[in-house]
Amino acid sequence: QVQLVESGGGLVQAGGSLRLSCAASGRTASSYTLGWFRQPPGKEREFVAAINWSGARTYYADSVKGRFTTSRDNAKNTVYLQMNSLKPEDTAVYYCGAGRTIATVQDEYNYWGQGTQVTVSS
Repeated sequence: QVQLVESGGGLVQAGGSLRLSCAASGRTASSYTLGWFRQPPGKEREFVAAINWSGARTYYADSVKGRFTTSRDNAKNTVYLQMNSLKPEDTAVYYCGAGRTIATVQDEYNYWGQGTQVTVSS
């Protein structure tokens, strides 16, 4: 069992930055791939980024490539999503999920956090 808690969301102006955190707990939390997804208002949840258990492999959606960076600190059981050059279209509830492999589909992730709101004003 893995528990995930996201934090770091908020309101920011376009062009600004935010760093989201996903704190994982559970005996095997550091062995999981962590993925970031987001759900914009009125839309379906979509893949953003993922990082494997060691941090050696990452994968990004085209829409955030070059602007977002995910990293992890297994000593702290925490994964981060650094978001730079934010755009109004990045407005969404951001979720982290834990799974066994890097994947862009929600079904591959077994555990989810409660989400954190990110709002980018124009």
